[in-house]
Amino acid sequence: TEIRKKADIPIFAQHIDPVEKPGAYTGHVIAENLKDLGISGTLINHSERRLEKNQIKECIRIAKGLGIVSVCCADTSKNAGELAGLGPDFIAIEPPELIGTGVSVSAARPEAVTQSVKEVMDANPKVRVLCGAGITSGDDVRRALKLGASGVLVASGVVKSPEPEKVLADFAAAISSSLIYSEANK
Repeated sequence: TEIRKKADIPIFAQHIDPVEKPGAYTGHVIAENLKDLGISGTLINHSERRLEKNQIKECIRIAKGLGIVSVCCADTSKNAGELAGLGPDFIAIEPPELIGTGVSVSAARPEAVTQSVKEVMDANPKVRVLCGAGITSGDDVRRALKLGASGVLVASGVVKSPEPEKVLADFAAAISSSLIYSEANK
């Protein structure tokens, strides 16, 4: 909660474990504890912390019960569709080979984004798609939005940048210009 007092931004956890309540779970990341700390959402099934399908389903259920936004990471468009069927709030398409490379999926593998959007919409049109992996510039963001993603999921593109404020400003400008373009063409 101290972090939330300093900045009024949503804070997401990197992971939660499929554990309902605190107890004999040493080393587990428990959603209820994170909620008490003021998190707004969580990643589930990141490529660096894969879970089994039944665990993913349980994490989504727990997050929904606590009012925490769930972002399930998928490595392929097929996986994106399967995970969308479980009912998370968002699916983030992130081919693992592009994570942290600075080579965006929206540039290197645009078909992965468009196919993921299709698979997710077919499985559950309420789930929104985020584009992750290698997002480092406003151009990456613009491409992702044009490919049908609702937003982007970023980490190293910002935290490893020597000028993170400039990167975030570039992202914001890309989103703003995309929204203006979208409104003008309705």
